[in-house]
Amino acid sequence: MRVMEVGEENLLEPVNGNAFKLPESTLGRYLAHRLVQIGVTDIFGVPGDVNLTLLDQFIAEPGIEFIGCCNELNAGYAADGYARARGVGACVFTFTVGGLSALNAIAGAYSENLPLICIVGGLNSNYYGKNVTLHHSIGLPDFSHELKCFELVTCYQAVVTNLEDAHEQFDRAITTAITSAVICRASPILLSARSHFHSFSLQEAAVEAAAGLLNKAESPVLVAGIKLRLAKSCEAFVDLANACGYAITAMPAAKGIVPENHPQFMATYWGRPTSSPLCAETVESADACLNAGPVFDDLSTNGPKEALKADVLFKHVQKTVASDSVVVVEAGDAWFYTQKLKLPQGCG
Repeated sequence: MRVMEVGEENLLEPVNGNAFKLPESTLGRYLAHRLVQIGVTDIFGVPGDVNLTLLDQFIAEPGIEFIGCCNELNAGYAADGYARARGVGACVFTFTVGGLSALNAIAGAYSENLPLICIVGGLNSNYYGKNVTLHHSIGLPDFSHELKCFELVTCYQAVVTNLEDAHEQFDRAITTAITSAVICRASPILLSARSHFHSFSLQEAAVEAAAGLLNKAESPVLVAGIKLRLAKSCEAFVDLANACGYAITAMPAAKGIVPENHPQFMATYWGRPTSSPLCAETVESADACLNAGPVFDDLSTNGPKEALKADVLFKHVQKTVASDSVVVVEAGDAWFYTQKLKLPQGCG
């Protein structure tokens, strides 16, 4: 099997004081038990001929339930949503045909620092190097394509080829998935205090520098970003706001992180053209702005310098319509604005 999204070092605590002794000693039960320990009680996936034995081991684990999905992409997105709600998610697929089908969901979770562990069944090692073409592959005797694809959109990849270090690879993979996703603080789930991802002296120095900057400011503001949710720091952000009394706003993807009935909350801030006037002016005139967990992409900053209006949008649509185009229109605003388009001959 392959654990795709998941080590720098083993930060998981031993099971019952000994990482190698479980009542059931199969690798599948070990992995299932580790997933339960980090809070995974449901795992999403699609059965296939090279993961059936593993799924039997998962089903035998009393603390976990396998949720079968119609296809791998759906299962990947279900695990993504589960990770957002529960802090960590997991999915399991069959070799290549299953893993590649889920790739877009895995890449999406990776782009948002979600701790999502993807487990993919592997071929019998006897097939490697024998120049044979197998089902579930891409039709070539090279079986590394799936791994190469996942290397680009995961923080760690483990290929299990022997029993001796399999448990260590599982632990390293799971640990990396958790620690790579949680940037602001250490996860309380099974992590030892020796994690080298966090230096408390550096953290204290950063807090001191930020406090010094904010204390000198006359009109500071707090801006909530999407990574507050991933770091489970939403309540801490509100506590900070209550303590300092600064005006609060949230980036578009972070809508809902701050209670919108909070007396200091203004509105969503995403650039002057789109934000409410009071919110935009307050943020952009602030002499200190604390952005907590931000992601500055084109959606959050609203890259257009002018307001994005429907008539402006359809001027751009007009430029793309050609004689070999077919325009498909939804009922609503699009229906009315499409009537103003000049369709070239041949355009349907």
